[in-house]
Amino acid sequence: MDWKKEVIEWIKCIVVSILVALLIKTFVFNSTKVIGNSMNPTLEQNDRLFSNKIVYVIGEPKRGDVIILKAPDDPTKDYIKRVIGVEGDKIEIRDGIVYLNGKAIEENYIADGAFTDIYAENTWEVPKDHVFVLGDNRGPGESNDSRSFGIIETEKVKGKASLRYFPFNKFGFL
Repeated sequence: MDWKKEVIEWIKCIVVSILVALLIKTFVFNSTKVIGNSMNPTLEQNDRLFSNKIVYVIGEPKRGDVIILKAPDDPTKDYIKRVIGVEGDKIEIRDGIVYLNGKAIEENYIADGAFTDIYAENTWEVPKDHVFVLGDNRGPGESNDSRSFGIIETEKVKGKASLRYFPFNKFGFL
């Protein structure tokens, strides 16, 4: 009879572990694989990231955050982009340079000499509960971002990319 109790305890332990793992994956952390080159040189194809979901439950995206968002042009995909502007900001792209509220921003995360193309518009104002996002790869057609699909509602933001765990030689916080 003792072996039945032992089996029941093991089953309980396994079920509780699975439930805890599902809760963490659903509400706290998620794993994301980088597909494409839109975030080069910061992130590369096949990099693996942990994203923090809870950070935006208790706060808002901030300028410079690398975020995971639901692709506005394809709901089956997620995009990884950098927040450039938040509520109240005015973004302008002029002569390949990004301006935030009238001042050129220092973008040490893009390639040296990178030129930020404009696709249609070149000026945006970020309303309440929205963000303006760009990929770090500013080459022509390299990043599908706010230049093409516009300003993003913060409800489409799924989390903040917090940690690159693969490849191991690039392991670290973003």
